[in-house]
Amino acid sequence: MRFLKALIALGFMIAVIGAAAAGAGWLWLENEVAKPGPVVEETVIKVEPGEHVGAVARRLENEGIISSARAMRLHARFSGQQAAMKVGEYAIPPRASIEGILELLVSGDVIEYRITIPEGRTTAQALRIIEAHPDLVGAMPDREIAEGTLLPDTYIFNSDTSRTAIIERMEKAQDDLLADLWPERQEDLPVSTPEEAIILASVVEKETAVAEERPQVAGLFTTRLKRGMRLESDPTVIYGVSQGEPLYRTLNGKKVRRTLYRSELDKVTDWNTYQIDGLPKTPICNPGREAIAAVLNPPETEYLFFVADGKGGHVFAETLAEHNRNVAAYRQFERDEIARERAEDSE
Repeated sequence: MRFLKALIALGFMIAVIGAAAAGAGWLWLENEVAKPGPVVEETVIKVEPGEHVGAVARRLENEGIISSARAMRLHARFSGQQAAMKVGEYAIPPRASIEGILELLVSGDVIEYRITIPEGRTTAQALRIIEAHPDLVGAMPDREIAEGTLLPDTYIFNSDTSRTAIIERMEKAQDDLLADLWPERQEDLPVSTPEEAIILASVVEKETAVAEERPQVAGLFTTRLKRGMRLESDPTVIYGVSQGEPLYRTLNGKKVRRTLYRSELDKVTDWNTYQIDGLPKTPICNPGREAIAAVLNPPETEYLFFVADGKGGHVFAETLAEHNRNVAAYRQFERDEIARERAEDSE
């Protein structure tokens, strides 16, 4: 009987000691994961595909971001977050605790990057922007990317996003936009397919950088096409000459942008709408959402002509006589600008 009592007492003592040890261990863990971390500056870390919490914890401890990989592993196990980390780059705040770091890695609040392709860039120009972006990975695709198939926009992406993936997103974005807008188009448009709509929208996009003018230009071109008139768009001539790259001349030893030469206006190409009827052979750039929407639902207008006003916009006219006066005013503006440049260079 005494032996049994002693055995029970020993078991009780062991249980008490075990409970005390467990309590002390739990208290240690709670303190360890909640205390501020050792890093005093924001730090970027990356969770790789297939990387488990133990590997991440060891790396963070080796890099001095956390003080105990064991504490992070235990906290992940007890909190059910062992397999919940999401791949990507994370910005770790200064003095972040183990608990805070693990919550961040589980949240998926990864660092985001941006790439902007402005409206009106040719496909070649857009691809150069994509190729040069330092945060995209991988080589450019080895297939041809057709003119006018990329929707200009700002695209947000995470680390490890490839250049091919961004291009595919831009192509899909344009397909999705056309799928939404094409069924809602006006009747009796001078474009019969979505591809023709993109061609006309690309001309509208290149003709004006003023957002408010896009519907007006789209309406004007729609009216001209319905009346059997040629578009007579300078950007279509430029595309036939240089595939949309800027044209330059030399002025006082400096390379400056120039307007079209008469010989270029008279040259027949698949895009020169001074010389061909209807639409160019292909788009001349990648048009944006507003330009595409404008050609599918253009406003009615009596305007048939327009010319730059020298201030970034255009002057519109209903008659050729009025248009010729506007052109003469713009030519005078150009001459005045050239004279001013020469005067400044001679000072």
